[in-house]
Amino acid sequence: MTTSAATPGAEDRGDPLSVTRAAVVTLDTGKCVTGWSPQAERLLGYDAKEMLGRPIGALSADAEGTQEDWLRVHPDGQAPGHAVLRHRAGHHLRTATSLYELPAAVSGTAFLLLLADAEDEAQWRLRQAMLHGLAAESPVALTIYGPDLRVAWANAAARKELPGEFTQYLGRSEGELYPGSRVLSAEHPPTVTQLMREVLTTGQTVVDLRYQGRTPADPSREHVWSLSYYRLQDANGRTLGVCEESVDVTDQYRARHRLALLNKAAGLIGSTLDLDRTVQEFAEVLVPEIADFIAVDLLGAVLDGREPDARSVGRTGDVRRAFHRSVREDLPEAVVPTGATVGYAQGSPQWRCLDSDSPVLDAVLAYSSSWLRDDPVRSTRMRELGIHSHMVVPLRARGVTMGVATLMRWRNPESFTPDDLLLVEEVAARAAVCVDNARRFAREHHSALMLQRSLLPHELPAHAAVEAAYRYLPADTEAGVGGDWFDVLPLACGRVGLVVGDVIGHGLRAAATMGRLRTAVHTLADLDLPPDELLAHLDDLVQRLAEEAETAHPFSAEGVVGATCLYGVYDAVTRRATFASAGHPPPALAHRDRPVEFCDIPVSPPLGVGGMPFEAVEMDIPDDCVLALYTDGLIMASESDTDIGMARLCFALAHPDRPLEEIAGTMERILLPDHPPDDVAFLVARPRPLPADHIAFRELAFDPESAGLARSLTGEHLARWGLEDLSFAVELIVSELVTNAIRHARGPVSLQLIRTENRLICAVSDGSSTAPHLRRATLGEEGGRGLFLVAQFATRWGTRPTADGKIIWAEVPAPG
Repeated sequence: MTTSAATPGAEDRGDPLSVTRAAVVTLDTGKCVTGWSPQAERLLGYDAKEMLGRPIGALSADAEGTQEDWLRVHPDGQAPGHAVLRHRAGHHLRTATSLYELPAAVSGTAFLLLLADAEDEAQWRLRQAMLHGLAAESPVALTIYGPDLRVAWANAAARKELPGEFTQYLGRSEGELYPGSRVLSAEHPPTVTQLMREVLTTGQTVVDLRYQGRTPADPSREHVWSLSYYRLQDANGRTLGVCEESVDVTDQYRARHRLALLNKAAGLIGSTLDLDRTVQEFAEVLVPEIADFIAVDLLGAVLDGREPDARSVGRTGDVRRAFHRSVREDLPEAVVPTGATVGYAQGSPQWRCLDSDSPVLDAVLAYSSSWLRDDPVRSTRMRELGIHSHMVVPLRARGVTMGVATLMRWRNPESFTPDDLLLVEEVAARAAVCVDNARRFAREHHSALMLQRSLLPHELPAHAAVEAAYRYLPADTEAGVGGDWFDVLPLACGRVGLVVGDVIGHGLRAAATMGRLRTAVHTLADLDLPPDELLAHLDDLVQRLAEEAETAHPFSAEGVVGATCLYGVYDAVTRRATFASAGHPPPALAHRDRPVEFCDIPVSPPLGVGGMPFEAVEMDIPDDCVLALYTDGLIMASESDTDIGMARLCFALAHPDRPLEEIAGTMERILLPDHPPDDVAFLVARPRPLPADHIAFRELAFDPESAGLARSLTGEHLARWGLEDLSFAVELIVSELVTNAIRHARGPVSLQLIRTENRLICAVSDGSSTAPHLRRATLGEEGGRGLFLVAQFATRWGTRPTADGKIIWAEVPAPG
């Protein structure tokens, strides 16, 4: 049988109802079969002999005699009909049909009937619709590159990126279409052409490759695409090229970039409570990611730690440059240096931003603006650089504007967009909170530091027994100042108390606790208590303070009160020192002729623990040595390793014959970093033992006549020291003290005279622990006036306990 080449559908070899693929049946005018193709035999199971001459309608599964729609002539362009036919095997088969009336010239045949499986025909139509959609309607850009990796075809979406006639782009490579574009993934080749060559060679599919560049249709804006590549082959396996699927994900990429930038800002800005560092972190987030230059200007009150008032800016003009950052190290955009006052004229974007608390966006900067005409310096600089886009955002936190951030672009050709402004506002809002936190911390830190410095000694008292130097360095941390303290306490009889302590915690509470403990040490030291007894009384005080704090703050760390303390007494007469420690590092003793040693002092628990006695140790202090008392922050500052810290301390204390200030400076330089993590206090003291000829000592008999002997001995020594002018007062004091000892105490009794640089000390010891009391005698009493007379002639007097009794002493000024 023959068919016409002009038969509808013949040009489409893929159509199941084309004459090359369909079951072909010819019919006469009575719709009886005159021709039956092999495809019809395979589709319905009947051979030609069985069907020739039979009505085709006999195969219909419908009732006999009905006029089926599928036997009507098929109009051109109309969808095919459908019929349910009986297969020779007995089952029903749904078919797609097309009936065409043939020209009269065809002998014996009036109609051509094409049959196909209805499901196959429906699937083909869906594929055709899909291919049409991909070519004409799909938003996914499809481009086919031939085996030479040059453009062979592109769908409608891809052609939108290529203005003009598409024929001008045929035969071009990807690099020629998108010059300067780049692959954003380091896992793939740097160019798309190299990537397609790999796909063409290996057949391996590439999915979701990120690609950035500019399109011929929009050359002024960076785009980002998600690309996928796969190899194209025909039915025989012959390679035809590579297909590229491209989706413009610029908006999603930028949104993702903004989220990443916000996440970076959340992790970077405010890493410390240092105001300068916080402002730098804010600038580092935005340059060069968003802007080519940023200037952060803060109100003077913020930089000074005071409460800001943005409304006063227009009157005071107190806006200062806190920090600026540029893509160039030489900062060509900067007009004012860091720390200088920024003069923004009325009407400028910065002035308007501060006045309205709202951002100002000049996406395209107009140099004809009045504020630039009134500011020729800035205008000239901006013109020279070609700054084309400008943005100012307020730094606002807790309802107060603390400054402004000015962002500019000149290297980046794109203008700032409202999305950029929204992003910068979010980053600036976080930065403003961090700036305010840093300001508040600086104010509180300054207050705590001022409190602590007011509680510490401003100058160490000059003392004949020791020469001393000290350092106090507050911690440069978010915790604030701590409770470290030190003291040099003048004691009776040529002795001096040396103390250093460290309160647990930081901040105002620790500083206040330190002040209370320091006052208590002063009071207890005036009682001339031995170091172990003094620490015991101090331990009781800390326990009471802890109980009070626990009651006031039962579930807070503020209820924890504790401290460590080292207290020692150096006696310039005996050249010995007595130390006791409450959880504190031992003192270091630097010798001129042998290595530095750390005194072996039993370490008792810290103050506030209670239940354990404190033990004192007495030791010889050689001449020309240096004692160093310190808090643990000194030896733990650099490496947080005690052994390393002590080794460095030994090195710093070498050569103790140097001036004490030089030794203290060396200790600070060697042991402490620029920003110590904890408070550090240390005290270096060089003992000044009294010469033997400045001390007179005599045992006295327990007899009233010893008072006369004591006066006589005193007069002799005063004459020897050239202090005859003091004879009357000193002999009277000695006489009264010896008389009191003999009358009211018990033996043995001794007299000691000590001459210092500007004092003469008279000390009488006895075997009684009962301390005398000063009182006024009544008119009828013969006694009771001895200590009263002593108090009148002496500048200071007192008693101090000893292991065998007590000592009553009095001081009289003496010329040097």
